[in-house]
Amino acid sequence: MPHCIIEYSENFKESIDEIIYSVHRGALASGLFDESDIKTRSVSYENFQTGTSKKSFIHVSSKILLGRSSDQKSELSNAILSQLKKLNFVSCSLTVEVIDIDKASYAKINV
Repeated sequence: MPHCIIEYSENFKESIDEIIYSVHRGALASGLFDESDIKTRSVSYENFQTGTSKKSFIHVSSKILLGRSSDQKSELSNAILSQLKKLNFVSCSLTVEVIDIDKASYAKINV
């Protein structure tokens, strides 16, 4: 844990490896997780609308097991956002949210 899912506008395709690395480093910098437990992946969007324009965006959803405090969730989102800001992208929206996963409904198997 966590599962960090990066959604981004297609114009960031050439930078996606750097973005993935930054999100991964941000999750690690939060101090809440061991690096081997952080899972980071991405989805590109060709078609999107942001307000009244087609503004570039990066949105990170960080899914974690229920039980973390609000302060810990804030630390995680701010650590990820801090790493993304270091990439110095201009004229884009950077957002991060932390989503609780209900332990009772979460299933996992390694095969």
